[in-house]
Amino acid sequence: MSFVHLHTHSEYSLLDGANRLSDLIRKATEFEMPALALTDHGCMFGAWNFHKMARKEGIKPIVGMEAYVAPGDRRDRSRGGPGDRAHYHLVLLARDLQGYKNLCKLSSIGYTEGFYHKPRLDREVLAQYNEGIIVSSACMAGEVARHLQGGNESGAREAAEWYANVFDGRYYLEVQAHGTPGQAELNQQIFALSKEIGLPVVATNDAHFCTAGDHEAHDILLCIGLGKDHDDPNRMKYDQGLYFKNADEIAEQFPANPEVLENTLAIADTVDLVFEKKYHVPEFPVPEDHDNEADYLEHLALEGAQGRYGNPLPSEIKERFDYEMGVIKGTGYAGYFLITADFIRWARDNDIPVGPGRGSAAGSLVSYALGITNLDPIKFDLLFERFLNPERISMPDIDIDFCYERRSEVIDYTREKYGRDAVGQIITFGTMKSRAVIKDVGRVLGFEPSETDRIAKLIPNAPGQAFTVQEAVDGLKEVKALYKQDDRHRQLFDYSMTLEGLARHSSVHAAGVVIAPGPIDDYVPVSTQRNSNGSDDDAMVVTQYDMNALEDAGMLKMDFLGLKTLTVIHDSVEIVKARHGKLANPDNGEEYATVDDIPLDDPAVYKMMARGGTAGVFQFESNLANDKLRAMGCDRFEDLIATNALIRPGPLDSGMTDVFIERKLGRQDVAYPHPDLEQILSPTYGVIVYQEQVMRIASELASFTLGEADVLRKAVGKKNAELIKSELNKFVERAVGRGIDKKIAVDLAEQIETFGRYGFNRSHSAAYSLISYHTAWFKAHYPAEFMAALLSSVLDNTDSVVKYIGACRDLPRFLPKLKDPVKVLPPDVNESGWKFTVTPSGQVRFGLGAVKGVGHGAVQSVLSAREKGAFTSLFDFLERIDIRALNKRACEALIAAGALDAFGHRAQLTAGLESAYSEVQIRQAELESGQGSLFGEASALPRSAPELPRISEWTEPDLLTREKESLGFFISGHPLDQYREVVRAFEPVTSRTLADRPGQPIELPCVVTS
Repeated sequence: MSFVHLHTHSEYSLLDGANRLSDLIRKATEFEMPALALTDHGCMFGAWNFHKMARKEGIKPIVGMEAYVAPGDRRDRSRGGPGDRAHYHLVLLARDLQGYKNLCKLSSIGYTEGFYHKPRLDREVLAQYNEGIIVSSACMAGEVARHLQGGNESGAREAAEWYANVFDGRYYLEVQAHGTPGQAELNQQIFALSKEIGLPVVATNDAHFCTAGDHEAHDILLCIGLGKDHDDPNRMKYDQGLYFKNADEIAEQFPANPEVLENTLAIADTVDLVFEKKYHVPEFPVPEDHDNEADYLEHLALEGAQGRYGNPLPSEIKERFDYEMGVIKGTGYAGYFLITADFIRWARDNDIPVGPGRGSAAGSLVSYALGITNLDPIKFDLLFERFLNPERISMPDIDIDFCYERRSEVIDYTREKYGRDAVGQIITFGTMKSRAVIKDVGRVLGFEPSETDRIAKLIPNAPGQAFTVQEAVDGLKEVKALYKQDDRHRQLFDYSMTLEGLARHSSVHAAGVVIAPGPIDDYVPVSTQRNSNGSDDDAMVVTQYDMNALEDAGMLKMDFLGLKTLTVIHDSVEIVKARHGKLANPDNGEEYATVDDIPLDDPAVYKMMARGGTAGVFQFESNLANDKLRAMGCDRFEDLIATNALIRPGPLDSGMTDVFIERKLGRQDVAYPHPDLEQILSPTYGVIVYQEQVMRIASELASFTLGEADVLRKAVGKKNAELIKSELNKFVERAVGRGIDKKIAVDLAEQIETFGRYGFNRSHSAAYSLISYHTAWFKAHYPAEFMAALLSSVLDNTDSVVKYIGACRDLPRFLPKLKDPVKVLPPDVNESGWKFTVTPSGQVRFGLGAVKGVGHGAVQSVLSAREKGAFTSLFDFLERIDIRALNKRACEALIAAGALDAFGHRAQLTAGLESAYSEVQIRQAELESGQGSLFGEASALPRSAPELPRISEWTEPDLLTREKESLGFFISGHPLDQYREVVRAFEPVTSRTLADRPGQPIELPCVVTS
């Protein structure tokens, strides 16, 4: 007897299902089951990947979900009377493509229209979207089951008959093969109902975990999801039989009813769902004087190219342009380029900063001509095939950086242009990683948080060096000792190992946006994510499929990234123009219309970076990047591109980075295995640094087309051993065919494999190095303006503010022309804005937005009132602002931060705040109500303003403590200032020099505050 599981939960039944998709498919294969259904709670999160994975293993995938059905209208959030349920369960399975489309609609409607604790449907939409869907009555929480358990046989009959009528020939009653109390009795009731009204019955097992041995780990998972302790006697528990059973185990439960297993096979036989490989890109509106998208794209691109390179186009440019346009037209992606160019053009037209490029898109001349990118691919020797390979066609992938403050405006523009239901953001899933799962499991088992925190920290989690729990138990001495210490700790680790990697929650991808030809749920299911205040109202619509599944499904998805550095550059330009009237090089007076006109060979920039002045410089702030730039004596733009590529684990571990530096400095000879390599590798001193160099070598020495060379590049980069061998054999064969000595060809193939796997995307490195250069240029020439913009970008991050205030003090070390440090002055209600600003004397003034407890509305009230003149006293300040926007606590924070120091000392101001604030409240209330006098006018005899009390200022330690509470750090002084001479006696030690003193005692000066 065979059997097909038609009611199965995966990890995408978040914190309820413990089955990984791969484990379910492996088990189905092991049990020789011909098909398998996935029915997660209310969602289709894993449906696409499940379908793909199952087909690959020869298992017929049945896409479904266990829906939640409201007892009445899906939009009704009332519960009715006592005992009424907010929802019932119902299993829905897609029989064919139409059924899949309807399932997508239903799953989406549950979130967008019926969400109340759960995504709910109702009979109305089930009837509307019934075509192609097979239904079973679900578990003990199903509508039929609930009525039967409650003794309401007529209600059960009515429900079953309604579903049988709507889903004609596609509705089954469901019995289950586990030992949950009451299930056996319910099964008999369902068999009786089946005979009474003539409906078929199907067996399932509502599988929530993989094997019987996984029951305890699943129980822990359930506790995590419910926020319960494992020893809580009142919590919900699942029966240990809810695992992925084989056919014999199911048959044992129904010896008198073999048809309930046979029906699972019959259902599987009727399912015929194969996803079409088709791209879903919106049509771009084309002007009437153009025939189609391709024609219009060529018109715009040619116009842009002529603007960039002149008219007529130089022959080299014309050849590249024609080639790229031919590929784009041939692939049918003209609309993709038009859509992308359009929203980028809109952003630029609306003064929203846009990055010069990201990823391989910078290699396209057409993208450069359209303004999608802003880096000349010819000048920087970037390859189109690295972006769009005619040999292996797939949808282009253009990721765009926008100003992080205004990114949402660009998304809103696309919503308005293509339809609000056609543009959405993309889901992502947070998983239970090693440290997090230890803490989750530990909480459930009753460990103290401090203990699980200590244990979790024993497990390395640095990028590229992270351990799984299993690896930590096997390979870390201290963790292994804990594992063996006692049963309690062994349980902690065993459960953590079982649960590690499971999906824990869903959220919105930080950058991903999908644009569909029509409503997104015509193509893929959507869900909702709660808005920032935790309300379900007006929740954000996101896809149920993640980035990879969407791409596989042919959806147009893009990354709209918010990059703070673009905002820093934009703000730097604005501050410079406001202070100096123009953007110019102060050393030579050369003026620039935009930052794009700034030359890339400014010696002042490279001298600053070679001295180590990279704090705040995009991509090069780390100690590692700083060290490498100083070591090589960075002096040209190519050095920035190379360093961006070389400060990564692969090149560093392989020694490539050090070889590059040694050769640049002339301490190691530069040698080329073949003369034809010199032109390709001379910019990097004979070292293969970029993926594009691998492609060039294959093209020049082995006559690969650049498309073929990209296939080789991918094989090497992804460490695909079989494909590497095949491609490198082809390389050697073709190189020898061109007359190259076989030994040289083999050596080159080995170099390509060794260095090519660490090679970086030159297009991305060059584009990001351009951003790096612009930040460095402003820091070198306009340090105060740049630091103000930089500090503004991190005003909500205390650690970063402290770091950059320190960088302001260090500026003269890296900029010899700067005699004194740039001071960062405390906030001042008469000078500060929301952001950090530059004073007329060239110092940086603290932004009010960085004061803790002072929101945007409060600051706006201050700035609006200040437009009528400077504030003259505490009372004048309070009287002129809207105190509804600036409460008393926010006023106290401003005083503690020093923002009102001009009106008295801080102890005075704090002591006088209560009476002044109360008086202003009375006056503002009177004015608002028109009760200033009997006739509704202001009093003829104005009351005098309260005077500040005559008291002593706080002690310095008290003042500094309050200052730190409001700002997050000390700005007017430091508790160690009085011990400065003592501190100087200590040898300075930093985190960078600590590694040079292993095992040595370190003395640190400190103050005990409590």
